[in-house]
Amino acid sequence: MKINIETEIARLLASDQHDPFQVLGIHFFKPRKGSKSSALIRTFLPHADTVRLIVDDKKLKAKYNHKHLYKMREDGLFEIVIDDCSSPFKYRFEITYYNKNVYTIDDPYQFLPQLSDMDRFLFNNGTHYEMYDKIGAHLTTLNSIDGTMFRVWAPSARRVSVIGNFNSWDGRVHQMRSLENSGIWELFIPGIGNDEIYKFEIRTQDMSLLEKSDPMQFFGEVRPRTASVVRDISTYKWHDNDWLEKRSKCKPYDKPVSIYEVHLGTWQRDPSDPERLLTYKELADKLIPYVRDLGFTHIELMPIMEHPLDESWGYQVTGYYSVTSRYGTPEEFMLFVDTCHQNNIGVILDWVPAHFPSDAHSLARFDGTALYEHEDPRQGAHPEWGTFIFNYGRKETSNFLIANALFWLDKYHIDGLRVDAVASMLYLDYSREEGEWIPNCYGGRENLEAIEFIKHLNSIIYERFPNVMMVAEESTSFFGVSKPADHGGLGFGFKWNMGWMNDTLSYFSKDPIYRRYHHNVLTFSMLYAFTENFILPMSHDEVVHGKRSLLSKMPGDSWQQFANLRLLYTYMWTHPGKKLLFMGSEFGQWSEWYCKTSLDWHLCNADDRHSKLQDFVSELNQMYKDNPSLWEIDFNFEGFKWIDFNDVDGSIIVYSRHAKNNGDHLVCLMNFTPQTVFDYKVGVPSSSNYREIFCSDYSRFGGSDSRNPFLGAPVNEPHGNAPCHIKITVPPLAGVILKPEENL
Repeated sequence: MKINIETEIARLLASDQHDPFQVLGIHFFKPRKGSKSSALIRTFLPHADTVRLIVDDKKLKAKYNHKHLYKMREDGLFEIVIDDCSSPFKYRFEITYYNKNVYTIDDPYQFLPQLSDMDRFLFNNGTHYEMYDKIGAHLTTLNSIDGTMFRVWAPSARRVSVIGNFNSWDGRVHQMRSLENSGIWELFIPGIGNDEIYKFEIRTQDMSLLEKSDPMQFFGEVRPRTASVVRDISTYKWHDNDWLEKRSKCKPYDKPVSIYEVHLGTWQRDPSDPERLLTYKELADKLIPYVRDLGFTHIELMPIMEHPLDESWGYQVTGYYSVTSRYGTPEEFMLFVDTCHQNNIGVILDWVPAHFPSDAHSLARFDGTALYEHEDPRQGAHPEWGTFIFNYGRKETSNFLIANALFWLDKYHIDGLRVDAVASMLYLDYSREEGEWIPNCYGGRENLEAIEFIKHLNSIIYERFPNVMMVAEESTSFFGVSKPADHGGLGFGFKWNMGWMNDTLSYFSKDPIYRRYHHNVLTFSMLYAFTENFILPMSHDEVVHGKRSLLSKMPGDSWQQFANLRLLYTYMWTHPGKKLLFMGSEFGQWSEWYCKTSLDWHLCNADDRHSKLQDFVSELNQMYKDNPSLWEIDFNFEGFKWIDFNDVDGSIIVYSRHAKNNGDHLVCLMNFTPQTVFDYKVGVPSSSNYREIFCSDYSRFGGSDSRNPFLGAPVNEPHGNAPCHIKITVPPLAGVILKPEENL
């Protein structure tokens, strides 16, 4: 198509050009019919006083090297004609600016488009799962010239530029090229290397100017600054091959999973400077040995993606591909993950595809339109959180999120993602009143596009990383959250058991004298325990906003509070389902968690009840890992049997947990009252002698040390739902675990 060069030049000078390559760079023409070709080189340098051409070509060097370009416009448009020239050649510009500084640069406008047609097709089709290798800022070498390739998706923009210190943040200088109808803009800028800060300046259809961070940045400035940082994240040398090999052969469903949930900014701070956050490297040195010694199998990190507001805890993400610079660099976070793996600890990340904040520098109305979100606030705005909801029906947006999930598993060797706020994704009327939402095409409240996105997400992840953990934080009774997508489910591997958590904390918060009236609350979980692959969470959400810490929730005097908490953990660790405990709960922090201060570590030195609780959690985890009965069959009835749940007045329950190995089992008794009961009859599944292998009442944990050292042989008379029984001493507010001696 023939262009009007004067019109295109005018658009360029007005910074309203979607394809500056039509004007800038090298262009070949014939001055007269039948004459030899000549080359015309143009550049737009609004801050330049003079521009000279530098060429290495032997043929051109004598005549054109260091020759001045003619200033065609006072705005800064320069050009030069090279006679008798019909093929491209390498050239540079020597620029003298008005302040008399002189720089030599390679022309960014001498390169052909580099993004392939296939890349564009896959992205627009929503299936470019490695788009993070193509879009964003990537160190690149073209024609032996080093620089950075910038690409960004902004389909409704009139013009997009790369801005930074390298061009005085002037959007006129590095205007990008729109790659046809893909919506992607591209520009290779020579000489830009690691750690250069940049943004995209976008001219919208209404001629407004926006300055945006790169949605696919790998690194960013430390808050409150918001520029993106060019970063090559491919240089770290990993040392976790053994871990990855083991993970590839082991499914997590029939393995012990005990998760320590952490907020990196407040787990611990520098004692000499409480305002200073520890770095990823410091946390690797301190946190990982601590978690290893406590016996947890995984660390779950509250979001470490870039976010501007500490008070959001990381759940309002502005840099989905960027590890937050609060704690250090991408390489330092890789070291943290690598060190976890070398200590046999998996790493799970909280991930937030449900919504994003309205910060002006981020995704919100990115190109002047509702690009990542819906236009209609009844679909695109979250009324409770003041955030925007992703438009999952837009293929490129869906691709952005799916590729992001894969990115963390691929580039950072992450072992799983806990997907936040799934319920808000599933329902169009979530937190909305009548008239504030739009039904789906069938008139229903289900968000069909979000459901399809979730199924797509999980299918691709499990295809590429079969044994990672995809965990849904989902609080409703939506069917099949952890069922395979091809069997009608959402395709997650696990689901947080929010119902169990709410019921259990409600029960434990009651004075033991009243627990007899709420016995069904305690036993109700077994009616649905195997409908999903559940994780039992005692998470950060339960110890904030006036809910009190777990220890403070417990009734009674301080001795009873600690005993109740040990009982809660014993019940939790022996109940079907994997386990999750929020930091600070392992030593019994009295105060609620606050996102601006360190945990109260001084308690462990000031009062040995807290350090004894730590020891208890460590031994509980070890006992858990040592007994396959507690984790091999977590998700069907073969792994659990009620022995007696009818002692309502005594508030005592007894159940057994079973391993795949026939006969290997544990008998678990929980006493939810502060009464010691002697000669209590306990049903047991076999006639073997039993031994007490664990009790939350041991004195080394801070208990009264009621023990059952000699149980004797079971009596061959049924009791409860068991063929035999024994008599034991039941300690106050305690859990007791028995094991057949033949399985020891």
